[in-house]
Amino acid sequence: MNDKRVVIVGAGLGGLRAAESLRANGFTGTITIVGDEQLQPYNRPPLSKDALKSGLGHDDLKFRQRDSVADVEWVLGEPATALDLDHRTVSLADGKVINFDGLVIATGIRPRLLPIPGPTQGLFTLRTLKDAHALKEAIHPNENIVIIGSGFIGCEVAATATLLGAKVHVVSLDPEPMIMPMGKDLGASMRQRHESKGVVFHLGRTVSSFNGTDHITSVTLDNGEVIPTTVVVEAIGSVTNVEWLDGNGLDLSNGVLVDHTMRVVGTDVPVVAVGDIARHPGVLYPEAPRRIEHWNMPTETGKRAGATLAALMNDQEPAPDSFAALPAFWSDQFDFQVQSYGLPGGADHYKIVSGDYSGPCIVEYFDSDGTLCGVIGIDTVKELMPYRKQFMERLAQSS
Repeated sequence: MNDKRVVIVGAGLGGLRAAESLRANGFTGTITIVGDEQLQPYNRPPLSKDALKSGLGHDDLKFRQRDSVADVEWVLGEPATALDLDHRTVSLADGKVINFDGLVIATGIRPRLLPIPGPTQGLFTLRTLKDAHALKEAIHPNENIVIIGSGFIGCEVAATATLLGAKVHVVSLDPEPMIMPMGKDLGASMRQRHESKGVVFHLGRTVSSFNGTDHITSVTLDNGEVIPTTVVVEAIGSVTNVEWLDGNGLDLSNGVLVDHTMRVVGTDVPVVAVGDIARHPGVLYPEAPRRIEHWNMPTETGKRAGATLAALMNDQEPAPDSFAALPAFWSDQFDFQVQSYGLPGGADHYKIVSGDYSGPCIVEYFDSDGTLCGVIGIDTVKELMPYRKQFMERLAQSS
């Protein structure tokens, strides 16, 4: 009987997939999953869309769990506060200390906050189901809402809030929304789509202060413009939850550095990392390891990490194959469907190859040597499938 224990810190999709993979690869010992929320793993992409619009609950969003993980021990509502690799322990906020033989780091990310002076009542972020419910209660028809940031989360919230009847203002330093992955031209076309629905963009601008006594009543932009509002959403990127890992000699410069097997670099202890927190190498990005916050990466890294840790728990070497997952994402904004394969954000140049920017279209993205590194389509889901096949064939040949 296997009496070893694996502790998974992070009760999100990556942690769940790692647990399933551990079982699928023969680990029969104890699995304990620690999470800072009281909820078992649920689907986060709908938080800025359906959950915000319709108030979906946990029962609507929770992931179906395989029978193989029915015996997992859940420790929820208690975040991890410290890791001691020498003694193989994880400390929790309530003072509890959990011993482990193998560890999965799956603590993910949290929203980044700007140091803007002024009151904070009326200030929201969107990462959890609780966040979505609180924001939904605050949005009212015909009232202003200010969104700081024009990335995917900001634009998705802008679309949903507009559909709920709010008057939406998006404030962003970027010259166009979603410019990092999309480029200027496709970003501009998405801005025009939003503007046609009533969204107002303040580009090249930032918020210099929140105004009011106890609750935000307006925001002042860096050009002096004042926008009355009682609801502000910060959506300017993320911060990795690595503080609890300090003091163990790990590379935490941008998440947790791992190798192709998802094993954490810098320790001989059996530790892997998955999901948004893992900075990993990959066949499609050989120049340097990357953190990729796309919807499918917690599943891909979780599968690989579970197989690696199961081997280590059995005193075996993990499979040495290169990590060959295909990053993919989608975004629904109003009635527009955005879908992507690869890494368009790493492109040197791009070109539109189908349709035009004002309607359904496909844009190809190329690296500096002219190799296709990503593709984005607007309202062209079926037309993008050959690109997925092309990328998957390239991955199969390279792994």
